[in-house]
Amino acid sequence: MSDSKTMTRRIADAVFSVRPLILLLFVLGTAAMVYYSLQLRVDAGFKKQLPLEHEYMQTFLDYEENFGGANRVMVALIDRDGDMFTPEFFRAFEELSEDVLYVPGVDRSTGRSIFTPNVRFVEVVEDGFAGGNVIPADFSPTPEMLETVRSNIIKSGEVGRLVAEDFSGAMVWVNLMEENPETGEKLDYQQVAAELEEIRSRFENEEHVVRIIGFAKIVGDVADGARGVVMYFGVAFLITAVILLLYSHSVWLTVLPLVCSVTAVVWQLGLLSLLGFGIDPMNILTPFLIFAIGVSHGVQMISGWNAEKLFGGYSPIGLVQEGIPLEQIEPVSSLEASKAVFARLLAPGAIALLSDTIGFLTILLINIQIIQELAITASIGVAVIILTNLVLLPVLLSYVKLRNEEKKRQKQYEHSQKPSIIWDFMAKFTNRGVAVVAVIVGIALFAGAWVKSQEMQIGDSEAGVPELREDARYNRDARAIQERFSLGTDVISVIAQTEASACIESHQIMEAIDRFAWHMRNVEGVQRVITLPMIAKQVNAGWNEGNLRWQILPRDRYALALTTQNIPTDSGLLNRDCSAMPVMIFTEDHKAETIDRVVARAHELQAEIQIEELGYQPGGEAAHGNWPEEGDHPPLVFRLATGNVGVMAATNQEVAAAQTPMLLYVYSAIVVLCLITFRTVLGTLCIVLPLVLVSYLAYSLMAFMGIGLKVNTLPVVALGVGIGVDYGIYIFSRMKGFLDAGVGLDDAYYRTLRLTGRAVFYTAVTLAVGVGTWLFSDLQFQADMGLLLAFMFIFNMIGAMLLLPALARVLLGWREGRKAG
Repeated sequence: MSDSKTMTRRIADAVFSVRPLILLLFVLGTAAMVYYSLQLRVDAGFKKQLPLEHEYMQTFLDYEENFGGANRVMVALIDRDGDMFTPEFFRAFEELSEDVLYVPGVDRSTGRSIFTPNVRFVEVVEDGFAGGNVIPADFSPTPEMLETVRSNIIKSGEVGRLVAEDFSGAMVWVNLMEENPETGEKLDYQQVAAELEEIRSRFENEEHVVRIIGFAKIVGDVADGARGVVMYFGVAFLITAVILLLYSHSVWLTVLPLVCSVTAVVWQLGLLSLLGFGIDPMNILTPFLIFAIGVSHGVQMISGWNAEKLFGGYSPIGLVQEGIPLEQIEPVSSLEASKAVFARLLAPGAIALLSDTIGFLTILLINIQIIQELAITASIGVAVIILTNLVLLPVLLSYVKLRNEEKKRQKQYEHSQKPSIIWDFMAKFTNRGVAVVAVIVGIALFAGAWVKSQEMQIGDSEAGVPELREDARYNRDARAIQERFSLGTDVISVIAQTEASACIESHQIMEAIDRFAWHMRNVEGVQRVITLPMIAKQVNAGWNEGNLRWQILPRDRYALALTTQNIPTDSGLLNRDCSAMPVMIFTEDHKAETIDRVVARAHELQAEIQIEELGYQPGGEAAHGNWPEEGDHPPLVFRLATGNVGVMAATNQEVAAAQTPMLLYVYSAIVVLCLITFRTVLGTLCIVLPLVLVSYLAYSLMAFMGIGLKVNTLPVVALGVGIGVDYGIYIFSRMKGFLDAGVGLDDAYYRTLRLTGRAVFYTAVTLAVGVGTWLFSDLQFQADMGLLLAFMFIFNMIGAMLLLPALARVLLGWREGRKAG
């Protein structure tokens, strides 16, 4: 007997010989993981969402200190009656501006509002120019002074930027730093969001309304919405429990898979904390996916255990078909049933979970930290499931004593003799004619899905923040600011990088920058473009009695210097030595198509607007530090890109580049592991091809629903494939066992359906209903993920139960063995 034992049976004997030790280790380990999971912190970060190796992000990082990053917060105070020129408004706005500047993590040196000293006006007077702060030092909210401030605001050019076009309100801009400058600790974005909400509560009343936008506020709102995941987790848990009870008709067979799946989640969170990781609000759904995967494998385990326990490993339908009376099959002990199911499911279960793990690990190759964190989080969870569901669950099952065991046996045996419309219909997919039609339909669906998937947007497909509902407070704030301020929140800055002192000594450089800006101003979707040359032309006209004919760039270097020498660096139009001058391009929105048009035109102009050499010797030391390469370089380079739209452009390009390789990595891992396990190329194709079809159906659904492919949705298809492959592996593994025993394909698949198909069906429905609850979430991206995952769970199940057997008939039919019975 010992010589005939398989390797898996030997492993089973070894594992079950130390059952008490295994349970003790899991109890102690789970207690430790509970402790560490309670210390897990929510870890959000702006730069985590950036592809830092991207060319645009190198520009972003090079000039972040000079011109600020894209991590900006804007707080607007709007008068409900539409008139900001009242004493009450100015008193409130002055206090609000001060409070916003002192929010933790704010870079106060870059803060801008009409009350900050870096916001000034300049006007042409008889003797040349005069100017000063928009809000005079001796300001008091008298009618005369308010009229003076109105005049100063108009002269400053801040109407539409810091002040609403209709003078109904004003805004303060601040940039956030990744580290709190006071403590040196990593910035807590939820704390920042809470501080901003506290400011809103203090200043919003029956006279004024406060509007707040920015990355920190998005993180805060997403984190608030993500707390609802706990509620949805509870709802999904109850739904899963009910469906498992209906499936197993046993309290213990319901409780144990749930306990093991929850244990996997606890271990996942504890290990993350132990390894020094936090969990990002954008990845808060990953633990639920681990629970879902655990339940999926748990259902297979209890289904197999039930067959081993009651029928000695036979399927009831197999006994009927082979004419074996029930009396000849004795039920076995719970321990023997557990050993048998452990040995039988260890290989397919491990290969399915390893496929999931390796598939998730391949996402690490995408160089965006938040996606890499998701990959690590999911991989740790799936790795833990190998222990909890393939080891702990069968060990726990070995202690289970079923009530009314003989009655259950008799009932299941009698039920197997009754015809089943559903299983009979599915079994027809191994008939040659039906199989060929199914494969042709599958090919047609794939062709249609591939064509439709080409319409899927890379990036945001709608205005607003797609992570939140359209009617969320943040999106209402964003729309209100966009309506009242001509320059919205969306800006991409192209850095004109040159030699030091170019802005005061080179007409050629300034003229080239101005030409670049003029072309960009005429791109569809661009609201406005602001550059240093534009301001210089206005100043030049001012030096010439305001005559519009003089609104040009002087060719004389001394006259040019006169137009730019008094423009401060905190205007954001130049750096300290004038070796870099941003072309600030304000866009109407951040839709993917808008970004693509702007970026494409900017790249065209990079090639069109070239300067071979300068006609002057630059004064001072040349600023070589930020040049892309050391050595020779052109005197002027337009470098993309900074600003929030620049970040989005880089991210969209990274996502587009990663989309196909990511799926190839996932499928390659699945193919290799299936080949190692089943040692059949055609059998592997039977498992993988339905997954490929469903992947492209999911992409076509995203195109149809207007869900853009971006950082938050990119991993969803990979996650869906990782879970969906389990269905195919379990079905093919059981079917292959029957085929290897000489059973014909038709009978082999029918027996597989009666033994494993029910478990697969219940698993898919359970998971789909569970994630379906996300459709009611306050977070739009959670609802989108719920829709996509539910779609993939159901259709991967359909593909495994209908297309897989059809492919088996077409690809493996020549291996037909003897018919059973």
